[in-house]
Amino acid sequence: MADTKPFLPYARQYIDADDVKAVEAVLKSDFLTTGPMVERYETAFAKTVGSQHAVACNSGTAALHLALMALGIGPGARVLVPAITFAATANVALYQGGDVEFIDTCPDTGLMDMDALERRLENGPDVDVVMPVYLAGQCEDPGRLWQLSQRYGFKVVEDACHATGTTYGPENTPVGATQHAHLSCFSTHAVKTVATGEGGMITGADKTLMQRVKTLRSHGITRDADLFLNRDLAFDDNGHANPWYYEMQQLGYNYRLPDINCALGISQLGKLAFFRQRRRRIAAIYDQAFADFPNYIKPLRHVKDCNPVWHLYVILIDFKRMGIPRARVMAELKNRGIGTQVHYIPVPYQPFYRNHHNPDSFPGADEYYNKTLSLPLFPGMSADDAGRVIQALRDVLI
Repeated sequence: MADTKPFLPYARQYIDADDVKAVEAVLKSDFLTTGPMVERYETAFAKTVGSQHAVACNSGTAALHLALMALGIGPGARVLVPAITFAATANVALYQGGDVEFIDTCPDTGLMDMDALERRLENGPDVDVVMPVYLAGQCEDPGRLWQLSQRYGFKVVEDACHATGTTYGPENTPVGATQHAHLSCFSTHAVKTVATGEGGMITGADKTLMQRVKTLRSHGITRDADLFLNRDLAFDDNGHANPWYYEMQQLGYNYRLPDINCALGISQLGKLAFFRQRRRRIAAIYDQAFADFPNYIKPLRHVKDCNPVWHLYVILIDFKRMGIPRARVMAELKNRGIGTQVHYIPVPYQPFYRNHHNPDSFPGADEYYNKTLSLPLFPGMSADDAGRVIQALRDVLI
């Protein structure tokens, strides 16, 4: 018999009256897009993650693409990404004509295997960019990656789409402060920790680089008179900038984020502490419960010196040992009102990449993928909701 209680999806946005009021105010204003809320949101986000600069855009994919464009990545550039991630991390390198190489991941976290990365750097051709992915909200040793970047001369672009609010290291450095990266990229998709419906953000410390990101976000166009190149067209006889004038100086995209979304983002950022507390509370309930489960059912390894704001709660189940297919487990949980998901299918196994790249071996990613299952985790969940998930798993698995 199907469960009659409300369905618990693996993720759900949290929208309250303050969020609705913030969006309503913009709808009643003179600006729906490219207005004052954009800069306010960027300033608030930069302050939240401890960055000097932030540029908003319309998706996490756009953020990653803008980062590579701003760094000048083009045909022939080598970009390394982990085998476990969403396809966008790899795709943006191809958008720029670059070559993607996949690095194996740790089987108990899904994060890039730093030892495998170092072996590749020691033995392979030069690398232009490494893009670590902070899966589920965790990051592993950004300081080590930064040291490798200094040794081997590559750029670091953090795919922090899952990691808004996460800190790491003895000083609790926020992800996005870019102390150990050239650029950091976030997603504010509806089910992420901070939601704008669709949306992304790039943070960085280099003012010139971030100005390039901002220009590329809007067709490569600038209206800043200090940057104009066509002096004869830009200025009148008295040296004043013509009020209608703008310049397209680069080939960019329309990756802007409207004021409506930015207003929601500002409101959501104000609740980040609440989101952090609620997500960690549900994760702690799961952790305690799964400590009593058989050892072939366990959560992700918690990375040392990382304080994640969990975007996902992932459990690793040895389906093969149990003799039960993952699809059946997901179906039986769904019948009990529990939604689950798999994050992610290894990108090098997607047909597009199999057709364009030589096959390789990813034993860590294989083990992670074969066991992974994402459970419900979102701020609106109660302790009783978490208990429902735990009991359903006991009923299905034990």
